[in-house]
Amino acid sequence: MTGAPVRTLLLWCPDWPVLAAEIVDGVPATGAVAVLHANRVVACSEAARAEGVRRGLRKREAQARCPRLTVVDHDPGRDARAFEPVVAAVEELAAGVEVVRPGTCALAARGPARYLGGEEAAAERIIEHVAQTCAVESQVGIADGVFAAGLAARAGQVVPPGGAPGFLVGLPVEALGRPALADLLRRLGVRTLGGFAALPAGDVLARFGFDGALAHLLAAGRDHRPLAVRRPPVDLAVTADHDEPIDRVDAAAFAARALAERLHDRLAAHGLACTRLGIEAVTAHGQELHRVWRHDGLLTAVAIADRLRWQLDGWLTGSAGRPGARPTRPTAGIIRLRLVPDGVLARADLQPGLWGETGEERERAHRALSRVQGLLGPEAVVTAVLGGGRSPGDQVRLVPWGDERLPARPGEPTGPARVGELAGSARVGEPTGPARPGGLAGPVRAGGAGGLGRADRSGGAGGLDRSGGPDRGGAASSGRGASPPWPGRLPPPSPAVVLPAPLAATVHDAAGEPVGVSARLQLTAAPARLAVGAARPVEIVGWAGPWPVDERWWSPAEARRRARFQVCLADGAALLLAVESGRWLVEAIYD
Repeated sequence: MTGAPVRTLLLWCPDWPVLAAEIVDGVPATGAVAVLHANRVVACSEAARAEGVRRGLRKREAQARCPRLTVVDHDPGRDARAFEPVVAAVEELAAGVEVVRPGTCALAARGPARYLGGEEAAAERIIEHVAQTCAVESQVGIADGVFAAGLAARAGQVVPPGGAPGFLVGLPVEALGRPALADLLRRLGVRTLGGFAALPAGDVLARFGFDGALAHLLAAGRDHRPLAVRRPPVDLAVTADHDEPIDRVDAAAFAARALAERLHDRLAAHGLACTRLGIEAVTAHGQELHRVWRHDGLLTAVAIADRLRWQLDGWLTGSAGRPGARPTRPTAGIIRLRLVPDGVLARADLQPGLWGETGEERERAHRALSRVQGLLGPEAVVTAVLGGGRSPGDQVRLVPWGDERLPARPGEPTGPARVGELAGSARVGEPTGPARPGGLAGPVRAGGAGGLGRADRSGGAGGLDRSGGPDRGGAASSGRGASPPWPGRLPPPSPAVVLPAPLAATVHDAAGEPVGVSARLQLTAAPARLAVGAARPVEIVGWAGPWPVDERWWSPAEARRRARFQVCLADGAALLLAVESGRWLVEAIYD
């Protein structure tokens, strides 16, 4: 990624979701207004901020700070529809306007600066024109690259050419717009964009991944997007002609979906993905409309359809904005639509996904699986959700496709647990024999076990807490005061196949006598042969265990007491066995 960023002029309308709610729904933006998404504030008016409302607050907390707060649901379609007159006003003075998102648009600064007498004069002229045409307040920033221009617009500054790195050096890392990365950087002691940009690029890529590397480029004042985008071949554009002019939003939405899928399929056939979309329309009176939408990631078929629908809604609705603004509705219905992938990325090097080859997105699988559910019922398509538990079967819950993916038991299958999280949840039996540091909780016979049964050093294989409490479970951990999760759980590695219904088995010793587990969780003899169902016995060449668990002893109806073993057979198979109520069962198979 080399080369100088393009000199960019970016127009930003503060609190645009609030202004869009006023333009479309009539909610007065001068009052205390908050726009909510997923029960959190995503935008608020100046009056609401004066009362202490901030982005990220929950609805209840925002209303507690401002009792007279007016709450509006977030609607991206409404925001895009209301923003269309603003983009049209900017385009009256400059060509090549790109919509970054509703409320923000960008264009190359060179043309307006030369035509209007300089960058500052161009910024003032555009702000004034938008205010007179649409009755909307806006701010303009000019800098090298879209990222720096966006931050400059919030301060209303014109950053000199080549001054983007110096402008960004003192800004906080939250300006990157990546909350998780910003939180991690602050915990690592990196608080400004300058500090982040000073880190070696190779170390950033190794530690934070590809997205962190892109953020590192932005922090250094280098805009990666113009360097990655290329102009596609002409034949990638798709066109749809309509005999009956489209003048209704519902008909436009139907046409948008079909045309978006055609474009996405054509791009997929060439191993490409769209990052910048040109939308062109021709009306029955010959009027030509054109708009370019920009996206931070790769535009899927659904994302293309959404942007086309929003744009058509904005054109056909013809929102005039605030009182005094000029209407933008076309003089006749639309008879031709054309989608032009104005910026694409090669995806030929991507690995084919689970649902098909490169370019076939997951929404197709989602639609297909939803259709199967409609025919056969919700339980016909399920997906696995990992959670807490002591055995592989307990850690997996199957939920219908599309339902909320909540684990059946709290916690994760592996990883450290919080102190007191598992208190009183189970009684874990004492392992047979003395525990060896870093070894197994029970007896082991070598001979090809392949590393099965090596308990983790946190004592996750089960056993009494050193304080003597049976409910805490597990040996003392590394000294950090946290108990391991789900005491009595199996040590790694995890089995590859968990059987939906355990298979009955028999275990014999060298003399041919059945092997059992006593009430004190001790084996009556060393296992020597295993027979699964009616199959012939196979010699056991290695085994580890037992891992005993006495669950829910306080509830007789739900109580469960069993011991588990890992065995390796002479034929190379490795199995997870359990003894419950005197019966041997095969629960899972290791790979």
